Amino acid sequence: MAPTCGADRFQREIKLKIRSKGCHLVTDEIVAQIEEGVKNTKCDPDVRTDMDMCLDKIVPESLPWDHVDEGPDDSVSHSKSSLIGASVQIPITNGRLALGTWQGIYLLEFRKMPHSRRIVATIL
Repeated sequence: MAPTCGADRFQREIKLKIRSKGCHLVTDEIVAQIEEGVKNTKCDPDVRTDMDMCLDKIVPESLPWDHVDEGPDDSVSHSKSSLIGASVQIPITNGRLALGTWQGIYLLEFRKMPHSRRIVATIL
């Protein structure tokens, strides 16, 4: 999808790399496709591992799930997505994402089978 621009907005659909279950740092992948000059960030990889472990404890696959049409992680994935949400707002200051030293943009993929995901980035 080509970017759309107006006097006060920029929007682009971004197709992320195919990934399987896990907490994936996608800041650089997104920043590379939205606006030049947006600062990259550092993130501790242990946070991603811990986030995945925590969500597995909160919503275990071992529960007797009924909705398993697309596999045993079907309802598990829907439940985790409902807890986490599907959007994020990040302020931009002086043309850069206003993220703290250890902050980044994460894709939390809950399906074991690798999936392709698309996001829409809108800059207002």
